[in-house]
Amino acid sequence: MHLERDQIEVRGSELLSQTKIYLMLNKPRGVITSAADERGRKTVYAFLKPCLSWVAPVGRLDKGSEGLLLLTNDSEWGARLSAPESHIDKTYHVQIGCVVNQEFTDQINAGIKTKDGELLRAKSARVLRKGEKNSWLEIVLDEGKNRHIRRMLEMLGVEVRRLVRVAVGPLVLGDLPKGSARPLTVREKRSVDAAMRAGNHGT
Repeated sequence: MHLERDQIEVRGSELLSQTKIYLMLNKPRGVITSAADERGRKTVYAFLKPCLSWVAPVGRLDKGSEGLLLLTNDSEWGARLSAPESHIDKTYHVQIGCVVNQEFTDQINAGIKTKDGELLRAKSARVLRKGEKNSWLEIVLDEGKNRHIRRMLEMLGVEVRRLVRVAVGPLVLGDLPKGSARPLTVREKRSVDAAMRAGNHGT
């Protein structure tokens, strides 16, 4: 999505004309959410056109996680969206290495204390489907602590096999291919703005 241009003028001479850009990327697993990596690992910028090197991620997905990542050159918008007080819902689908029931998700919803006393909780958690040896959960967070979901499940002794972010507020990853990026539509951008203003953070 390309919106209005920001222009900075000094003594009547235009110095900068920058189009605001809002992108969603389907981040693959094993990729770093960073502009560069001192260890030479692939970053999300490998999936963007060179001319987009100056957009920045909104929040983060760790190396082992995948799915919806937003990028923008609108730093104010990105900061508002990722700020803890915005409480924008982020929805994840998580494959774990065991079969669980509602009692398990009730523990996540109630909150789990880490060894150092920090309370981690989900806004909601439910079982999506179960196989013979694993389960898929849907976990919704409205806060973004470091490795939030992985640490919760680790405290419960559960192995995380895949962690996919499928939605941020009203934005849904949908069928965007892995490693692909696209601009937000005007409607999508406005829906996020409305969610932040109204406090309607659901997908």
